[in-house]
Amino acid sequence: MRLPMADREMIQAYAMRLLAMGNPKRLEILAILNEEEMSVCDLAEQLGMGQSSLSQHLARLRQADLVTTRREGQLIFYRSARPCLLELLKNLSRQFSAPRTAPAVRR
Repeated sequence: MRLPMADREMIQAYAMRLLAMGNPKRLEILAILNEEEMSVCDLAEQLGMGQSSLSQHLARLRQADLVTTRREGQLIFYRSARPCLLELLKNLSRQFSAPRTAPAVRR
């Protein structure tokens, strides 16, 4: 079965976002930014990481359209561009925490 070009583009966009989320530190950043907007300085302090490393993670999340920015003077504030991500993470947590069931046997 061949996918229409629009579906391929959508799948590519989803894959890019999932790839950006596929890092524990970036998931932690997204979880924080889903709760509140934060400056790079405050976010670095809360995460206990350097601003340079954090900026690389934020750039990756921004490229994937997962966070947005707003400038206030010299400060740049980040927030989640997709508030529904928190719900997605909760659903994943429930799925991965649930007991595994054996797949149905085909006959």
